[in-house]
Amino acid sequence: MPKIYAILLLTILLFCGSFTAATDPAYNSMPGTETASKVQRFYPNPATQFIHFEFDKSIDKSFTLEIYNFIGRKMAASIVNTPRITIYFNDNYYRGLYIFQLRDRSGRIIESGKFQVVR
Repeated sequence: MPKIYAILLLTILLFCGSFTAATDPAYNSMPGTETASKVQRFYPNPATQFIHFEFDKSIDKSFTLEIYNFIGRKMAASIVNTPRITIYFNDNYYRGLYIFQLRDRSGRIIESGKFQVVR
């Protein structure tokens, strides 16, 4: 059973760790240019009780920040209506790797990344 979880975690890490909107040419407005990161920073990483996300000031107010655990279950979703959002961890957040996705109104992933929770 632990081998299955290890394989699943490795697959998620490879998939999500290799994708960012800034390096994906499909998301660039002009060939040869890179888009600015919408998520300026997220901290602390690793996190224990909460995590802060800071966004670019020009971010669209219709974007949504979604948090997923390592098996793909949506843990939180929040509309980005301020330049800083804090996600507090309840008892459902266990030690492990979590994925965040910034999505636009149509559900397209604008940016993604990962962070770790240590409890």
